[in-house]
Amino acid sequence: MPPSAQLVNGRKTFIPLENNPDVLAHLCENLGVAPGLSFHDVLSTSPDMLEWIPRPIHALVVLAHSPIYHAARSDVEPTIPEYQGSGPDEPVIWMKQTIGHACGLMALLHCLFNYEGGLYVAPDSELDQLRKRAIELGPAERADLLYNSKFLEDAHMEAASRGSSVAPSPAEDNHHHFVGFVQKDGQVWELNGGMNGPFLRGHLEEGDLLSDKGLVLTVQDYLDAAAKGGHGEMSIVAVAGYDAQLL
Repeated sequence: MPPSAQLVNGRKTFIPLENNPDVLAHLCENLGVAPGLSFHDVLSTSPDMLEWIPRPIHALVVLAHSPIYHAARSDVEPTIPEYQGSGPDEPVIWMKQTIGHACGLMALLHCLFNYEGGLYVAPDSELDQLRKRAIELGPAERADLLYNSKFLEDAHMEAASRGSSVAPSPAEDNHHHFVGFVQKDGQVWELNGGMNGPFLRGHLEEGDLLSDKGLVLTVQDYLDAAAKGGHGEMSIVAVAGYDAQLL
């Protein structure tokens, strides 16, 4: 049995997730994701390092130490309008995070739900049913759906307890934050359940998220903040589909 979430200050709180390919892949197994996705550490954005990652890459999962995150996004967050959307005609599926320390799960769900229109969410699976219900709900009801899902809790807690480091207690402070990036229909979105809504980063009709322009529209703000502030604690995992291959 996986460990249970805890109530911390009246809020359901998880064990924080590690941002490494093995943990994300295992979480996908727990969620019943269809085969075909693979996860790859982006150790550097230099061209010689990126050539070892299969392409194209249309989704990224990023973890940043809080000083990096706040330096990169504290001025941006107030400019994002409060999301009020619902239904299948929205350009992306965005979900507000109300579970403590669940930003890793949220980043992965944002990628899974939006990557190729949810291609890797296995049809008729529990995750597929959750996605379909979420699409029809408004933001508050959608957040409640995730908050009350025992399926998501069990999947996350089991995967989070299997990381390479000792899993902290849900009650411990967490000084890192996850975000997801997805390239969809020629647009790049930053999807972060801690913001007011989805953040359109720009248009990318050609190339993928590890192209020069793709990096500018995704992780460059965070890399610049890390370099300027002397904070090096961030990690990037590229999400590759079944069609990805080494160039």
